[in-house]
Amino acid sequence: MVDAFAAGAVTLAESSMHMPSIDDFLPPEILFQGTPFAINRIIFVRILAAIILMLVLGITAARAKLVPGRWQSAVEWIVNFTKTDIVYQVMGEARGKRYVPMITTVFLTLLVFNLCGEVPGMNIAASATITLPLVFAMWCFFQYWIAGIREKGLGHFLRDELFPKGVPWPIYILLSPIQLLELLVIRPFSLTIRLFANMVSGHLILALCLSATQYFLIDVVNKVMMPFGVVTFAAGMFMYLFEILVAALQAYIFAILTTAYINMSYPEID
Repeated sequence: MVDAFAAGAVTLAESSMHMPSIDDFLPPEILFQGTPFAINRIIFVRILAAIILMLVLGITAARAKLVPGRWQSAVEWIVNFTKTDIVYQVMGEARGKRYVPMITTVFLTLLVFNLCGEVPGMNIAASATITLPLVFAMWCFFQYWIAGIREKGLGHFLRDELFPKGVPWPIYILLSPIQLLELLVIRPFSLTIRLFANMVSGHLILALCLSATQYFLIDVVNKVMMPFGVVTFAAGMFMYLFEILVAALQAYIFAILTTAYINMSYPEID
C-alpha cells in the first residue's frame, strides 16, 4: 500500500492537471480577428442564445392557440410569472404595466444566457464577463433616472435622493456625498458584481471538479487515485445541478432588484 501511494505521488509530481482560471473567460477571437467586430467564443454563445430565444418566443407567438398546449403553457407561465410575481408584486399593476416588457426582457435574456454555462457544447455562461451585467445594470439605472425625473422633475428627484427627509441638516454634509456615490456607482456596481461573480465562481468550481475527475480517472494511470476521481465526479454533478438553480435564481434576483430600484424613483404614495 505504501508503495502504491508512493507511486501515485510520483505520478502526481510528473503529471499536471489543467487548472481553470479567469483566462477561460477571455478566449481568443475566432471570427473577424483584428477588427472592431471580432467574435470570441463567449460573444458567439451570446449571439446564438439570443437567436434561439427570439426564435422560441416568435414561433410560440405565431402558433399561439386559444387553448394552449404544453409548450405554449410553459412559455406563457414564464411570461406571466415575470409580469405578476415580479413586476406587479413590486410596483403594482397600474405603475408596472409600463415596465413589463423591459423586465420580461431582462429576466428571460439573463435566464437563457446564464443557463448557457450548463449546455454541453457551450459550457460558458454568456453573462460571465463584466460587460454584459454592466450593460443590463446601466439600463436599469437609466430607467431609474428617467422615471424619477419624469415623475418628480430633476430638481425634486435629486433633492429626494441626496437629502432624505427626517435627517438633521448637519448630517447632510456627510450623507449627501454618500447618497450621490450610491446613486451613481454603488447600486449599479453591486447589481453588476452580484451577477458576474456568481456566474464566474460557479463556472470555475464546476470546471475544477471536472478537470480533477479527468485527471484522477484518465490522466493518472494509478488505481489508488481513482477514488478521488469518483469523489470529484460526484461533486461536479452536484455543482452542475446547483449551477442550474443559481442561473435561474440570479436572473430572478437581477429582475426583481431592477424592478425595485425603478419603483424607488417614484413618489411615495401616502
